[in-house]
Amino acid sequence: MDHSRAPVLDALRDYRDQGIVPFTAPGHKQGRGVDPRVLDVLGRGVFDSDVIALNGLDDRLMRTGVLAEAQRLMADAVGAEHTFFSTCGSSLSVKSAMLAAAGPHEKLLLPRHVHKSVVSGLIISGVEPVWVSPRWDPVQRLTHPPGPREFADAADREPGVKGVLMVSPTDYGTAGDIRAVAEVAHDRGIPLIVDEAWGAHLPFHPDLPAWAMNAGADVCITSVHKMGAAVEQSSVFHLRGDLVDPAVLKACEDLLGTTSPSSLVYASLDGWRRQMAQHGTDLLGAALALVADVRKTLAAQDGLTVLHDEFLGPGLAHSVDPLKVTVDVQHLGISGYQAADWLREQRHVTVGLSDHRRIVAHFTHADTEESATTLTDALTALVERAPEFPVPPPVEIPEPGRFELHTAMSPRDAFFGPAEHVPVERAPGRICAEMITPYPPGAPAVLPGELLTRPILDYLRSGLAAGMELPDPADARLDTVRVVAAT
Repeated sequence: MDHSRAPVLDALRDYRDQGIVPFTAPGHKQGRGVDPRVLDVLGRGVFDSDVIALNGLDDRLMRTGVLAEAQRLMADAVGAEHTFFSTCGSSLSVKSAMLAAAGPHEKLLLPRHVHKSVVSGLIISGVEPVWVSPRWDPVQRLTHPPGPREFADAADREPGVKGVLMVSPTDYGTAGDIRAVAEVAHDRGIPLIVDEAWGAHLPFHPDLPAWAMNAGADVCITSVHKMGAAVEQSSVFHLRGDLVDPAVLKACEDLLGTTSPSSLVYASLDGWRRQMAQHGTDLLGAALALVADVRKTLAAQDGLTVLHDEFLGPGLAHSVDPLKVTVDVQHLGISGYQAADWLREQRHVTVGLSDHRRIVAHFTHADTEESATTLTDALTALVERAPEFPVPPPVEIPEPGRFELHTAMSPRDAFFGPAEHVPVERAPGRICAEMITPYPPGAPAVLPGELLTRPILDYLRSGLAAGMELPDPADARLDTVRVVAAT
């Protein structure tokens, strides 16, 4: 296909060139009705390009096929058979894929470190999870994707599962053996869905972890706004093979998605695909060279540990995305939360993730020598200033077995059933009725339907005191917990 084309961008340009006068949504009418104080911040171009799809980008019957052609070009660029754009982020895309694979009371194999969007999909759909333990890293005290044996053992324990879902890469950049897990799924005649939200760039350079479509996945979900160059909420899901019906997958997306999609999302997805198809290997090659230098510079700093090989080995990750620069700051005597706050407040540098001992900086093809130097200089300054930081409160991290809570009822029944709030001291032994999710990375520590324990509550409460963010629970300070009402 001709990847010099960008159908959505061409349609936007034609719309403006024709001088069309809209009597449709959006009501700002290409920015004419927008408060000038808003235009001072956002600029007129945002509103000039905010055009309705139906009878805007395309005619009222969508006869010119603008979006369909853009999706075909995206599929061709990455080797998929079908591609669908989503303007509601990968949170919607992963739910759509789940619903296409399994229905109410049917079962999916899921690693317990899934993103909260997967749990939301369980609550909405009534699909029953069969949890697969992720690989616990005892040194780094975090999880990596499960391997084929973990998925195979779970499938053998639970005959009749309708599909497998895995998360790869993780927020720390660690990736699983997708090809081997796909074989486990296909040997049983079921599809593999890969939540590859952090992997939109993977098809475009051979030195990155395996791209899910190339490794045998049936459905792959990517967040192009994360590691690509599209605006926030830009997601794409890809399909290959005949284990998931493309019409059903599209119907599930229609069921959950907005009927007012953003042309800004469509246009940025279309333009990013063109850029990657034409120049992706060179752009990502330059990014990989840049980040290799950054890693060397940071590794030379006393007190900083730049992680990569530490994530690899038997029982750990299969591969690592080097563009995710995970830096352990514990030897500075500070927490990742403190480091992230100081970097933003004092050096105007933000990082993508922080935890009790690490920060993660995301590099993409957009980074330059200047931005890389800004990060390395900021971290050099952090090393110098760290002795002045107060001693961080300890985070009481349970042993891995205690992270895996007992499921007493389905997430859907617990979430929608009668509930009450109890003081956190009285919560152990009760069935949780809400998600409790450290964010980022967004993998719930507690799900609706799980039995609360003292170690997991101590972990969350100590995490809050140390700087952890918990956006989900009704009581953000976790003085109380929403639990299934006592009968």
